[in-house]
This record gives sequence, structure tokens and C-alpha cells, in this order.
Amino acid sequence: MDMLKSNKTALEQSIYKETAFSMHKRIQSMILDKQKSAVAIALSIANSGSLIQNIENRTILKENYDALIKNFKDNTLYKNIWIHILDRNAISLYRSWSDKKGDNILKIRRDILEVILSKKVVHSISIGMYNMSMKAIVPVMKGSELVGIIEVISHFNSIAKNLKKFKIDSVVVSEKEYKSQLKYPFTGLFIDDYYVANFNAKPSLMKYLKDNSIRNYFNDSFKIENGFVISSHTLLDIRNKPIGYFIMFKKTDDISNVDLDFFTFKWFMIGVILFMSIVIFISVILFYIYIRDKKYYEKIIDTSNNIIIINDTEEGIREVNRTFFRYFDMYITLKEFKLNHSGICDFFTEDSGYLKKENNGVRWIEYMVQHTNDNHKIKMKIGADYYYFSASASVVNDKNNLYAIIMSDITKQEKYKNELERLSITDTLTDIGNRRFFQQKIDEELARAKRYGEALSLIICDVDYFKNVNDKYGHNVGDEVLIEYTKLISSNLRINDVFCRVGGEEFIMILPHTKKDAAYKLAEKIRHDIEVSKKVVSITMSFGVVEYINAEDSEAIFKRADKALYMAKNSGRNIVVVL
Repeated sequence: MDMLKSNKTALEQSIYKETAFSMHKRIQSMILDKQKSAVAIALSIANSGSLIQNIENRTILKENYDALIKNFKDNTLYKNIWIHILDRNAISLYRSWSDKKGDNILKIRRDILEVILSKKVVHSISIGMYNMSMKAIVPVMKGSELVGIIEVISHFNSIAKNLKKFKIDSVVVSEKEYKSQLKYPFTGLFIDDYYVANFNAKPSLMKYLKDNSIRNYFNDSFKIENGFVISSHTLLDIRNKPIGYFIMFKKTDDISNVDLDFFTFKWFMIGVILFMSIVIFISVILFYIYIRDKKYYEKIIDTSNNIIIINDTEEGIREVNRTFFRYFDMYITLKEFKLNHSGICDFFTEDSGYLKKENNGVRWIEYMVQHTNDNHKIKMKIGADYYYFSASASVVNDKNNLYAIIMSDITKQEKYKNELERLSITDTLTDIGNRRFFQQKIDEELARAKRYGEALSLIICDVDYFKNVNDKYGHNVGDEVLIEYTKLISSNLRINDVFCRVGGEEFIMILPHTKKDAAYKLAEKIRHDIEVSKKVVSITMSFGVVEYINAEDSEAIFKRADKALYMAKNSGRNIVVVL
């Protein structure tokens, strides 16, 4: 009895340790995902054509950014983000959460200095005058010149709120040395001199940390105290210096007994194997116990929200849980599924970043087993819908022919991430590609043209006297002109052509498999259509056309196209010049 009690205690400790490790990994992943998403938002704002002009003129329209933040709040997972715009010297021009501006923040923000010096994107956790938060900091560039900085600030509240779905409460605190720096503390909450960065921290947990000396919880290990598994994650600044801690609490009563049952079953089976070599009689008894527990184990597996598959290298799929049929609901039984498909890989969509049927010549299941430290993702089309899964596989027998595959649905997260990635390469006004997208595509098309000796042409165009349109009719009408004539130009392009807005009123078209004579005819047709259209207001456009020269890089071909456009402007405008 004492041995069983001791074993159970050891198993419980093992489960608590695994729970703490899972909490720690979960918060790391959630913080990183939110930082990456914030970078995508910041990049999409930085690529707005009007931002450079607004920074240079020091005229930041508060209502525009208030509306943008409201859109994020209404349509994304970001319920509370801040936007901060600074000039090249780190002078604050606009804060979405405060009317304060005109102050230099270099003294308290080393991450801002890093962006100014490197002109590269930085994501960090830092402490300012208002809060400890996650920052995505993007340089706003005009060519190679730094014009300013756009900063998207997200908070720990949403992460703490999401953790509650997993029955995890949290208290996020900063080191007390930053108390004097927090002149306007956002939450107003402190544990002694340690600032609490999340509004939803439970007062009872804050009191517990205060009564038990909060510094005892500032490490990346875990404790079992007062009916809680307590796990802490250290928050590091850009220099990897600890500036705060994400302290998580999960009640031991909320930790599922399924894990304990699983460990009990595993050790029980080891016992069966050992005793089978000693007494046949005992092995027979334990065999019946195994059958009983296997049925119980299968019931546990069926309650999982993940797809669980047992796969044989020769026979294919042997067993699946009920969740499998939640997705493949066109089939009632596994036998019916196997009559129509060799396996779930029949549904794989071979997109970049996702597993394929074969990866570097290795079947997808074996590939996962051989690369257990990698994060594997699968994209599948089932019926008319696309689904995304995080997947893992492990060998479950000595012959290495039986595998257990677990697939967790991450469709919402992947679609949200993909949408943010799309926003980062899309011009927010016209909904076509931005300058960042152009740079990606021109490099791809130049590499293809060079490799296969294919023709490639570029058309660059610019609205004539666009400043007069804005001055005479206002910027709203100017925006309508850009939107309307973007549609007109798009209607003349093929599906494989690339159309981007690369400046305020400047556009560029990449035309694969196109010689300059054909590109000229297309540019001339578009020029004529614009001249006679007269939608919104009457405008004309000038065009420069070039064809790829062997071994030419993106900068060289762009300069030639820009030179052709310059010649069109100097030759009276509303013409097409070919170089």
C-alpha cells in the first residue's frame, strides 16, 4: 500500500512537472506569436504611402489611426493595441493612448535606439513611462533614408485572458527598479514596488505573492503550493536582461486525471511485460486486465479534441478516434474511408511551410519521427474547406512499423496569421501589392527569367499633376482617383501579372513572359483608357517601359524603368517611353 501511494505521489509530481513545462512553453509561444503579428501590423502601416509625408510634415491625423485601431479591435484578436509614431530622432509625434507628444524617449528606450542605428525591424519587451508591454518597432524609410519610426504596442492582458481558457490565472510584473520610470502606470497596480502589467490579475493571487515574498517566484522553474502549480516565465528586454516575470497559477484540482490514468496505464503495461517472463498464470490474468484498461483508454482517446491516428507502414491506418470523423464527416467508418483513400495525405495541400506526402524523399510520417524537435504543420483541403493542423508522430512498437499521429487544429490561428501576412504586403488604400510585395516578386521573376531565359518586362506609371488633384479637390477625392484607376489598370492585366503601388501616386507592373513591344502596346492601351475614362475626375498618366536584360538585378531594372518614366514626364506627360 505504501509503495502504491509512493508511486502515485511520484506520478502526480511527474504530471505537475509536465503541466508546469507545458504552461511555460505555452506562454513562450503566445508571446512570440503576438510579437510576430504586431510586426506584421507595424509593417503594413509603415508601407502606407501617406505616412512618410505625415512624419516629414509632422501632421499625424489622429482620427485616421483611431479608426485603424478600432478596425483591429472589431475584426481581429487585438482588442487593445497602441500605436506610437516618432521622427528619426525619436521625438514622439503621436501616441494613440495619450495626447502627450514632443518628448524624446531615447534615454529610457534602448530598443528604439537599436532601430535607429540598424534601420531594421525589432520586436521586444520593454518598459516606458506608461506600461511594460510588447513592442513591434519598424523603421519608416524613404529610399535608404530613415524618416521615422512606427511602433505597435500590445499588452499582456489578452494573453492572460486567453490563458484563462486553459484554467490558468496569471500575474505579470516588472522589476521594481523600473517603478520610477513608470510615471503614468497604465494599470495602477503594484505588489510592493513591483508593477503589475495586466488588469485581470486576481487580487487574491497578488496578495498571495506579496505575503510569500514575490521574489521567490522570479525564476523559470515551478512550485507546488497551496493547491496550485505555479510556473514563472522570465521576460527579457532587447539585451536579454530580465525586466519582468509572467507568473502563472493552475489549480492542481483542474489538472485532468486523464494524464494520471495514462501514466498508470503505461507503468502497468511495463509490469505486464516483466511478469510475463516469470509466471504464465499471472500473464493471463494481467492480459484480461489489459483488455479492460484498453477499452477505458480508448474512451479517453475519443474524448480528445485532437485527431489521433494509429498508422501501420504496410496496412495504412489501423485506428482513429471519433474526432477524425468530425473532419472527414463524409465517411461513417474507417473501412469506408480506406476504400476511397490511401491515407489522409491524399488531402494534403502542398504549400510552402507545410508537410508534403514526401519531404526530401522521406514519407511524411517518418519525416516527423526523424525531426521530432521541429514544429510540423499540415494544410488539408477537405471538401470545400481548408484546415490547418499542428502535427507530431511517434513510434509505438519495437518493429518501427506502427506510429501514433496526433493532429491539433490550428485553423483559426493560421488563417489569422496568413491574413496579417497578407496585410503586410498589401497597400491599404488600393488593395494591391505594396513596395515590399513588389520587391519580393521582382526578385522571384528575375530569378525565373535568368534561369529559363524567359522574357520579362516592367511598366512603371505615375499620375500626372496629382498634387493639383489633391489641392483642388482634397485628399479624399485624390484617394478615390487612385482606387478607381487602380481598378481600371487591373482589368487590363493577366492573372500572372503583378501590380503594385510603390509610392504616393506611382504604380508598377511586372509582366512575365512579355517582350517590351507587347509591354508597350499594353501601356499605350492603359494610357488611352485612362485618358478617356474621366471617372471621379479627369486625369492622365505617364509610362516607362523596359525589358529585362540578362544578369540585370532588381535595382538596375527599376532604375531603367524609372528613367523611362522621367523621360515621359519631361516630354510633356501622358505618353509612353520605352528604353
